Amino acid sequence: MKNTDPRIDAYIAKSQPFAQPILTHLRALVHKTLPGAEETIKWGMPFFVYEGALLANMAAFKQHAAFGFWKAQAMKDASSLLARGENLAMGHLGRMTSRKQMPPDKQLVAWLEEAGELNRQGVKTRTRKTPKPKKELVAPPELLQALRKSAKATRTWEAFSPSQRKAYLEWILEAKTEATRAKRIATTIEWVAEGKARMWKYERK
Repeated sequence: MKNTDPRIDAYIAKSQPFAQPILTHLRALVHKTLPGAEETIKWGMPFFVYEGALLANMAAFKQHAAFGFWKAQAMKDASSLLARGENLAMGHLGRMTSRKQMPPDKQLVAWLEEAGELNRQGVKTRTRKTPKPKKELVAPPELLQALRKSAKATRTWEAFSPSQRKAYLEWILEAKTEATRAKRIATTIEWVAEGKARMWKYERK
């Protein structure tokens, strides 16, 4: 086979006897289906790279072997593949302990061809979750009431940048007890009236 990595030869040789024919067959199938695929080791496991991007990986454990598609979430059979991974083992083919437990070669080839096409098209992985928008911190009524009693503190507070106000709000809202919160609000009013940011003690002079 072309584009092979001797480290994967060693990995397979060190695997449990039951896993060796599974890994050997999967490896051969990848190269037969996608002749341009290359091998490497990442995170201690054999990986296949195609068209400059990760394609799939395989691994051997004490009692089973596993194989996973790097862009499974973008594949047509995503629901089935992801369900296999969540319920049975790392990867998407379940816990394989013999060649008999592997999906038919025809199915594996179809998946590999699809995964290869995704790489040719430059499709990115879709495993990253869209970050949830951070909730805007709301000033507690007690702080607003205290600010109204100090015109100087109010002017400074309104002139503060959002990050400066946030630093004070987080400090106040993190208080575990009402007494602690009241004390922090009083300190906030005092410091803000003096034009001081929350971490003024640590600012370079």
